[in-house]
Amino acid sequence: MVWLKFTLCLVIILFAGTRLARYGDAIAEKTGLGRIWIGLVLLAVITSVPELVTGISSVALVKLPDLAVGNPADLAVGDLLGSCIFNLAILALLDILYRPGPVLSQASPRNMRSVGIAILLTAVVAGGILAWGRFPGLAVGWVGILSIIIPILYAVGIWRIFRSERDYRPSPAAAVPLQYKELPIRRVYFGFALAAVAVIGAGIWLSFIGGEIVGTYGWHASFVGSLFLAITTSMPELVVTIAALRLGAIDMAVADILGSNMFNIAIITPVDIFSRQGPVLSLVSRAHVTTAVVAIVMSLLVIVGLRFRQKRKTFGFISWQAVALIGLYIFGMYRLFISGVG
Repeated sequence: MVWLKFTLCLVIILFAGTRLARYGDAIAEKTGLGRIWIGLVLLAVITSVPELVTGISSVALVKLPDLAVGNPADLAVGDLLGSCIFNLAILALLDILYRPGPVLSQASPRNMRSVGIAILLTAVVAGGILAWGRFPGLAVGWVGILSIIIPILYAVGIWRIFRSERDYRPSPAAAVPLQYKELPIRRVYFGFALAAVAVIGAGIWLSFIGGEIVGTYGWHASFVGSLFLAITTSMPELVVTIAALRLGAIDMAVADILGSNMFNIAIITPVDIFSRQGPVLSLVSRAHVTTAVVAIVMSLLVIVGLRFRQKRKTFGFISWQAVALIGLYIFGMYRLFISGVG
């Protein structure tokens, strides 16, 4: 029965996620905000809600902590960081699916701003985990200082990207032809809202079903449990980005991935607020630093792909950046496995 519910959730996310990408692309065209901004904010926040719910549930509710056996904070932070590196691995899948050339070479270099902010936020988390051993007093009440700094950095980064995208004027040759001219704006907004509600609802339900599966099979807060939760909560990103790629909205697909990673790190703040045992970064294993470092290195590879634009894929159907992203993802999962931390 649990796998039937799991399949039903995936079907809903597949159907609604495809519509979400289409209507998001239409909003980008009709508002003039651009695909990067729509992917970075609207799609990224919507597809990251399951991570938000899972993170808060892990430290605040009864069900998911019971699955964790040891430390609920490890499950929450492990899910967030695990989702970050899984999202970056999705870029490798997009590279395989995109036949004309390396997918990052087709995306705008303006996406590098988002990568830079994601790297900064991830580095702050990694530094925070390492710093608690030497500076245990970096807290206001039960909330860590870094949990106050992270949303500020996120907001400033989003604002700077918004300003740069608002001032960006594409050349006539780079202008995207109108595809949704005949689609009424009210229908676009209404369709986007319905699709968003369906993706969020199914994504949240999927995160709890993932927790139920973890508990049913006794995976607990182990490597397998954390890996499974990270993948299930990232299903909306996977579906929406593939749908955006099929629409030809490469910038929106890439921006969704990068924006989701930024938002995933920002989720640590509400997780910290709901965790009354103390600053959440002080409660987790240092093994998560490895995952954060892997996410940073994978993000640097994305910058390389965006900056040095190859015309052809290195290995016929896949570029060398995609191969490296897959290799780093496997390495990160292996390090979590041998550490015994979910």
